[in-house]
Amino acid sequence: MKEKLYEIPMNDAMDADDECPFCYVERKTEQELMDFVLGSCASYMESDTREATDKAGFCRVHQKKMFDYGNALGNGWILKTYYKKLIQEMKSEFKDYAPGKTSMMDRITGKAGKRDSVNGNPIEKWVNEKERTCYICDRFNQVYERYIATFFHLYKKDAAFREKVKNGKGVCLHHFAELCAGADRYLNDAERRDFYPMIFDVMQRNMERLSADVDWFIEKYDYLNRDADWKQSKDAIQRGMQKIRGGYPADPVYRMK
Repeated sequence: MKEKLYEIPMNDAMDADDECPFCYVERKTEQELMDFVLGSCASYMESDTREATDKAGFCRVHQKKMFDYGNALGNGWILKTYYKKLIQEMKSEFKDYAPGKTSMMDRITGKAGKRDSVNGNPIEKWVNEKERTCYICDRFNQVYERYIATFFHLYKKDAAFREKVKNGKGVCLHHFAELCAGADRYLNDAERRDFYPMIFDVMQRNMERLSADVDWFIEKYDYLNRDADWKQSKDAIQRGMQKIRGGYPADPVYRMK
């Protein structure tokens, strides 16, 4: 069966022999977004890109990754206009803010200063809104949903792909939740009745495989086993961590090429 262009990344991820194909596409997509934001294409110099990054900002995780990426000048340009927009908004928020009065009863009962679940502190709300968005996270989420859709598109139409899923290493626990949500969204009742027993078996089998790898990794530190074969356990710790929470704990920092 001839592959369509949009199917290639998901097939590549399934062929990568990774602990989780969604971790695989997640890492690749994030690195591509880092290259777009700060790489040699210099998109940070384009007014439309900077307008978007000024609006969304970056989360703490991606700010650290951007710093580690190595383009200090690019980060500087992004911060330059972001600060100007932030200060402008801050002045407006501060100008309109008026602290409410606290009653004596609130002070006595200890309610003074506590957040109102309905109204809240407007400055707190403004800051929280700034922290809810991230240019890289937001763009990734748009792309990632297409990967979930493509997974189930291939699962339904391609018998070879279904065999890869059935005989593969499964997914990490983090992405397993999203896979289950995707199954409910993209599969009909009959398809779900087939899918869930299959994926449950895959997950259980591979969790037990990882658990055994970790067990043997520990046993290898017993002097009685010093000459024994490592089997598949040399990298059991990083794979075991990935299987539970996703990501690649042993990955080096991704830097500008």
